[in-house]
Amino acid sequence: MKGTPADCVKISVQEILKEAPEVILSGINLGANVGVNVLYSGTVSAATEGAFLGIKSAAISLNTRQNPEFRFAARFSREIIQFMLACGLKQRTALNVNIPALPAEKIRGITITRQGLARFKESFEQRIDPRGNVYYWLSGETPVEEGNPDADARALKENNITITPISYDMTCQEEISRLRGCRLPEFKHIRVQDEG
Repeated sequence: MKGTPADCVKISVQEILKEAPEVILSGINLGANVGVNVLYSGTVSAATEGAFLGIKSAAISLNTRQNPEFRFAARFSREIIQFMLACGLKQRTALNVNIPALPAEKIRGITITRQGLARFKESFEQRIDPRGNVYYWLSGETPVEEGNPDADARALKENNITITPISYDMTCQEEISRLRGCRLPEFKHIRVQDEG
């Protein structure tokens, strides 16, 4: 049986557990979830699913993919639970938490950030599996810098723990008004041909 991290939250809350948990923590993920990467992250989607179900939720990520040391991140995760219980969260909001992969004494502090627009420039290698099938392997990621001082990627690069409140409603509110003033496409002239 296979499922996504969000599926795990759904099935646990709606079918397996006798009562809903007070808090959901997703992670600890290997690698940061900052900038537009949050759109692709299973770790973040599990937390947003928890928020959708009305449960205080957070995604926790450690900013490394090699030789992870989870002890500090695990201890800090307990602090995030206490933070959510003490402060509460707005409905439909989860926290996206990124922790530098550093000894505690080298972490500068904790900052509330916004999801930045940073992305990674990716490179791929074309490979062939033993059966002769072509596949592509992600061989490198180079971060693209962002100038916004409040952005998650920038604060994390400066050795801060980042806490970003995120919501699953990705509607661009400003664009709704503008698009409503545009002439909409017509569909009455479009015919779907029979496949017969």
